[in-house]
Amino acid sequence: MKHVAAVAVVSLLLASSASGQAPTRRPLTIEDYYRIKTIGDTQISPNGNWVSYTLSTKMEEDNTTSIETYVIRTDGSGQPRKITHDGGNVATPRWTVDNLLQYSLNARAASAVFLGGGDTGDRARQAPANRGGLWNISVDTPNATPVEAQPVAAGVRSPDGKWIAQAKDGPRSAPPEDSSNEFEKRHAARFKGKTFDWMRFQQDGQEFPTPDPRLRPAAEITITAADGGAPKEITKLGIRPANLAWHPNGGTIAFTGDENWRDEQSYEHPDIFAVSTEGRVSRLTNDGYVWGSLAYSPDGQFLLGERTFGTGMIIQQKLNHGGSDDLILWPASGGSAINLTETWDLEPNAPRWSPDGRYVYFTAERGGTVHLFRVAPRAGAPVEQVTRGERRLNSLTLDKAMAKIAYTVGTYDSPSEVWTANIDGTAERQLTNVFADIRAGIGVTKTERLNWKSTDGTDIEGWLTQPYGFDRAKGPYPLVVFNHGGPHSAVGYGFNFKQQYFAANGYFVFDTNFRSSTGYGDAFKWGTWGAWGTKDGQDVVSGIDHVLASYPIDGKKVGVMGHSYGGFMTNWLITQYPDRFAAAAAGAGISNWLSDYGTADIYRTKETEFFGTPWQEAAITRMVAQSPLMHAGRVRTPTLFIQGEMDQRVPYEEAEQMYFAIRRQGVPAKMIQYAGQPHGISGHWNNVHRMLNELKWFDTYIKGRPVSSTSARAGGPGQ
Repeated sequence: MKHVAAVAVVSLLLASSASGQAPTRRPLTIEDYYRIKTIGDTQISPNGNWVSYTLSTKMEEDNTTSIETYVIRTDGSGQPRKITHDGGNVATPRWTVDNLLQYSLNARAASAVFLGGGDTGDRARQAPANRGGLWNISVDTPNATPVEAQPVAAGVRSPDGKWIAQAKDGPRSAPPEDSSNEFEKRHAARFKGKTFDWMRFQQDGQEFPTPDPRLRPAAEITITAADGGAPKEITKLGIRPANLAWHPNGGTIAFTGDENWRDEQSYEHPDIFAVSTEGRVSRLTNDGYVWGSLAYSPDGQFLLGERTFGTGMIIQQKLNHGGSDDLILWPASGGSAINLTETWDLEPNAPRWSPDGRYVYFTAERGGTVHLFRVAPRAGAPVEQVTRGERRLNSLTLDKAMAKIAYTVGTYDSPSEVWTANIDGTAERQLTNVFADIRAGIGVTKTERLNWKSTDGTDIEGWLTQPYGFDRAKGPYPLVVFNHGGPHSAVGYGFNFKQQYFAANGYFVFDTNFRSSTGYGDAFKWGTWGAWGTKDGQDVVSGIDHVLASYPIDGKKVGVMGHSYGGFMTNWLITQYPDRFAAAAAGAGISNWLSDYGTADIYRTKETEFFGTPWQEAAITRMVAQSPLMHAGRVRTPTLFIQGEMDQRVPYEEAEQMYFAIRRQGVPAKMIQYAGQPHGISGHWNNVHRMLNELKWFDTYIKGRPVSSTSARAGGPGQ
């Protein structure tokens, strides 16, 4: 069978532009959801000459995603080359150490997760075809013939390439022996329910109940010769090692592990250990922090680790914050640890040493942006920002010499494209122009960055997207407020189809990074501790007042929506500011913190940020005070509730309670429950159905009202 790597220039032709383009750009439509493709999974080759990436297309006919793989030269010469195998698409591109492109044949991905509410046929229809196997190809040779990749042992290769270390599972613990008699066994076989006796019995997006964690096997570190042979076990700790990192001399492996990993009453707090290849184990930390991202410096003088506050430590010390996220250096020869980010108030991600050991590079959020940063490995060294601009750098990848980087750039006005630059941010170049047709054919509307003072004077950042065809003289316009999830996350630069869909239908769209958002420092991130909804709610409402005072927006035609924490925020705002919103759409939002405890798969947020459990007085007071359900008697806003049937992060009953409370008072409310769906409510069909119904709800209760001549209206709770 002949395998051919096909060559193609990447382009995207919208159906509406097939017979020529209109002189003016048209508004975005819901059908564009299936027309706009997505670039992702950028990977730069070790020699820095090529970047591979995927281009994904949402398929309406079968609810899947079709994946194509392309490569392009980092110097900008030539056109993108599509990689195919027997004429078919390939996926999961990765580079081998000798600069071959490795890929899989599974180029069709399921877009939905079904956990219930359907038969086995539903699941089978959602599963991607498993064509199996990995293949390698030399992209430097046009029309090269792919060859099947040889199996490579999983694990971490030693600096000299001769050994592979991995944490290998031991035998799985056997369940207790069944001592039932035949009569009891017959009735056990007839039982159709679920039985479990462990505390962590659920996890969103997985089968219910989750497997008994007590039966999970321990793992030990083994080393195996790269050219084959039997593995040698070098630890006997009975834990589950992770974050394996070789010392440059090849004689030591650092790793993290939690000695209490089987204790269901204990929160995770992995410490740092080291083991010689002869099996001598030493412990480096025992401090209650959570450690990860281990890496030795190229000269072996330091061990780098990422440190965050452990949940158990926060509870034990009764802290009113969640602590910082820092990069710590441990001198290999002994001595005091060095905190590289002690005076830097953001959160490092994916740290990596430069080959010469002069810097540690990492990415981080700064406000609504994401950029590359670096710091020299010495006490007091300043953190330097390498890349800049109002944008988000996503899928950032580095070549072996760390001379070049490749990434996608997220902005509000276009889907992401692939870019490259030198490691110091110079010689930046856009490599792809996949979405030129989108930008030329669709009227993606302008998004403006805003800053304002909240109720207590805190600076808040947000973004306002204009409606399609915006003309100040044609106002006032309606406004939809989006609230992000988390709460410890952030919105920022990146194309958002739903927001553009609402803008295309005549709405201003407002997005805020309220307090508890990341990218603004620890004090801001933990500013809502003990009172979720209060200060962050004030941040949102103060932002609404800001845009009402500055833009032609009708203050009586304001809607609010969000998912997860954004759903909670929506529930909270309609109870605290009952006359501010003409319509709301709450997706997977908490309404009752008391009932959420124990029915959701995350209980730590209550035990930390609410200072306890529902049977502890201080926590009870906070949970009652911050539960939207306890204030539901004030709601006057027609509200659409959206929930996954199998949501175990925010259980369905949370939406049900709020829905019933509103309907009981005669306030319009509607429930949409997605069968078999977890917290995220995935699937293209579901996404489109949801957007159609959200827009219809807002159009009914916002645009259906007479236009008010009032363009600004202030007021606090109950006003």
